[in-house]
Amino acid sequence: MKLPTPLYVLNEGLAFLLELAAFALLGWWGWESAEAWAPRLLLAVAAPAAAITLWGLFAAPKARVRLPLVGVLAVKALVFGAAVVALYGLGRHGGAVVLAVVALVNTALVTVDRRARAAA
Repeated sequence: MKLPTPLYVLNEGLAFLLELAAFALLGWWGWESAEAWAPRLLLAVAAPAAAITLWGLFAAPKARVRLPLVGVLAVKALVFGAAVVALYGLGRHGGAVVLAVVALVNTALVTVDRRARAAA
């Protein structure tokens, strides 16, 4: 199923914003997860850095390592899942549910659309 151009652009933009939100949420979680400033800073930097590295290597459109679709989806599930758990851990339970649903629907639409465009 190939999305109409306006919906395609909107969905791709949303995908990018969801990626940025996931990285930011992991940083926020890292900052809030410790009392002392050193572990706080370490977690606030390391959690999003690990997610960014995974995403860039395996899930980005121009990823360095080409995985089969199931591998790419597993990396996306890991990163978005970690962001959902982080948001839930921060006490934002409703936001975690919304993020999970929006990320799931967006990823499904992006996947189906990209496959249809590649086949065309």
